[in-house]
Amino acid sequence: MNERRQQLGYLPIGYKLMLTYMLFIIIPVSVIGFVSHSMYEDSIRKHTRTNIQGTLLQIRDNIEYRMQEITRISSLLYGDFDFYQYLRNYEEGWENYDRMINAIFPKFQAVTESTGMKFWMSVFLKNESIYERYRYTFNNENPDFSVSSFDIYHMSRIKERLWYTAYPEEKYGETMKWWQIEQDAENNRISLLRRLIDTYNPVRLNEVGFLRINVGIQELFESMNYSKIGNGSVLFIKDEYGRKLYQSGELPSNVTDDQQLHENYLTITETVGKQSWQLVALVPITIIEQDSFKVRMFIITMCLLCFIVFSFVGIFISRFFAIRINKFVSVLNAMREGDLHKRISYRGKDEFSQIATALNDMGENIESLIKEVYLTQLQKKEAELEMLQSQINPHFLYNALSSIHRLAKFGDMDKLQQMVFGLAKFYRLTLNDGRTMIPVPSEIEQAEAYLQISTIKYGDRMSVMFDIDANVWPYETIKLILQPFIENVLKHAWCGDRIHIRIVGVLEGDDILFRVIDDGIGMKQERIDHIFDPQEHVNTGYGVRNVDQRIKLQYGEEYGVSIFSTVGVGTAVQIRIPARKCKRKHTAKP
Repeated sequence: MNERRQQLGYLPIGYKLMLTYMLFIIIPVSVIGFVSHSMYEDSIRKHTRTNIQGTLLQIRDNIEYRMQEITRISSLLYGDFDFYQYLRNYEEGWENYDRMINAIFPKFQAVTESTGMKFWMSVFLKNESIYERYRYTFNNENPDFSVSSFDIYHMSRIKERLWYTAYPEEKYGETMKWWQIEQDAENNRISLLRRLIDTYNPVRLNEVGFLRINVGIQELFESMNYSKIGNGSVLFIKDEYGRKLYQSGELPSNVTDDQQLHENYLTITETVGKQSWQLVALVPITIIEQDSFKVRMFIITMCLLCFIVFSFVGIFISRFFAIRINKFVSVLNAMREGDLHKRISYRGKDEFSQIATALNDMGENIESLIKEVYLTQLQKKEAELEMLQSQINPHFLYNALSSIHRLAKFGDMDKLQQMVFGLAKFYRLTLNDGRTMIPVPSEIEQAEAYLQISTIKYGDRMSVMFDIDANVWPYETIKLILQPFIENVLKHAWCGDRIHIRIVGVLEGDDILFRVIDDGIGMKQERIDHIFDPQEHVNTGYGVRNVDQRIKLQYGEEYGVSIFSTVGVGTAVQIRIPARKCKRKHTAKP
């Protein structure tokens, strides 16, 4: 019994109950804990992101303020119409020298002193009659940012520079650009570039110079400090081309690719200025997990505690019910194996007590019911077989008596005598002491007796050939299964004046196949379907259905009658029955 249970994948009821507790109690608790932790961690992430976003906005505003301050300084010259007038009216001589010393230089000096930021301003003028004034070599610039200063150069110095030729066209004061040119990258500086346009002629914007305000990266991005976000954070700013301009804080050496960066850091970005610079903050996930670690440990502890408690409760309850259920299972197994005397002794007033009482009562009644039902089914089966048998015999007797009547009427006494003798032989074989099962040779003799009767009626118009394998003689069959098909051939299959009938019997594996083959008129598949459908066509194929039903009732649904027919060619009826040895001896025909 145990081996059989293992082969069928048997799982005791106690384990099923235990799994049920785990499925509907422990797993939901674990899911609730996981969801709670996820929601709390998500809340911490959002709160941290909001705080860092606010800090990042403050840093961005400080950077933009300093950028706007440099832009304001450039506008002091860009929008100074007196400055452009001085450049237009410049003439050589003492007067112009005095104008440079007392008007233009003071304007530059006022610009450099208009803010507390330290920067270096370079003014490139198109009018080369104005002399240059500079402290440093143009190709080897190294300004001192301890104080703000300015230099004056001719524009011919920058005409061939790539950065100047790539600089955008002027759009009425809107064109200005932050760019690292010349030696800015080496000296950790950045420049604000802007054309100087004389707006005296409003139709044509006349470039009279070029302005470069150079400021240190540290000066411009002084407000960028990673400590404002948190230890271990990294803060950097990228220009519109994705190049890093400034960085505060360093990434660990083990973070080498974007995947590790995404797994270990929370990334927050802000756009800076009109040139779409990106201010990026990388915040370590560990900062967020510091607060969620305690909650995670608390939830895990509670889940483990629930798991232990519910496991002990589940084991106790499952054993309590499993012991009682196994008693019922053992009694039911005994009844299934035929032991109907086993009973259950159970005390109590619960549902198990009611089941035990009902099971004991059922055991007392099953044995008598089995005997009664078994005998009833046997009697029913025999009655059905006898009923089917009795239905076909009167049908044949009616036809035979009609033929005898015709012979007597015409006075053909010889044929009348032969038909009566053949009819007597046929019914002697048919009755067969009331037995349903007869040897195969007896069934063949019965068919021959019927054919002898039919020969008297049809004479030379019919030709019959028996092709019976000698291997089928030792077996038995239901009686009267060939005659109805021979009768159908003679009654319905005529196609002309003659008809040929071939009766075959062969042993095929564990089955016996009988075939009744004719060269008659044949029939369509639709009519064959009607023969096996007694519900709609009760008057069609009565004898065929009778044989088919008797075979299926005796042997099972896999056996019975099959019909194969072609119109104008003929019909072949196949009868399949199992090969079963005769219980009594019979002398086979030679």
